[in-house]
Amino acid sequence: MIEFQWQTMSESEWISLRHAAEILGVHPATVRNWADNGDLPSRRTPGGHRRFRKADLLQHAKTQGELQPLEAQFIIQNALGHTRLHVGGGNLTLMPWYERISETARAQLRQEGMHTLEAIRKYLAAGAPDEQLSAAITAGTHYARILSESGLRLADAVRGFYYFSDFVINSILTWSEITPPRNAMADWGTLLRQVNTFSNTILLSIIEYYESE
Repeated sequence: MIEFQWQTMSESEWISLRHAAEILGVHPATVRNWADNGDLPSRRTPGGHRRFRKADLLQHAKTQGELQPLEAQFIIQNALGHTRLHVGGGNLTLMPWYERISETARAQLRQEGMHTLEAIRKYLAAGAPDEQLSAAITAGTHYARILSESGLRLADAVRGFYYFSDFVINSILTWSEITPPRNAMADWGTLLRQVNTFSNTILLSIIEYYESE
């Protein structure tokens, strides 16, 4: 019975545990626990491997918070999950520039990161108005101050910026692969350009801070 059901399912609709974890921005063990607890539907292949339906992953993401707009929440949730994974046990600790940052400064950067992701969400939800770019300027100034006080050169500050900003960009690309936007006003290309505008404003603010020292 199970084998027959699997053979009739569309391969494009069902994905692996690891891919599901990447989409949701959490550790594979977390996805496994959700499935074991019945919080996230899953099925087994004839070989016993877990498979998750893309539609169920989208529905699960919707339950994690108020989604306005839905795409913006997906992006931030995914980026936040990947940030936590890298800070907690990824290859971040192998980066020379990160090793020079004190634990106190790292805690400050984590807090700033939360504020920045929320600022991006609000920026996208509001339709990316220019007046909300002031939040990006402020974020860049705060990042630069913390990194400069930690003894990092501008080049290393930029390396750190790109390391984390890639999480947001990759989140957009991940979600664009599995679901279309709800309407033409929220197409993934537009969201990518809007996030780039916000991120570039942060980067310019970092550079300007260093140049003013």
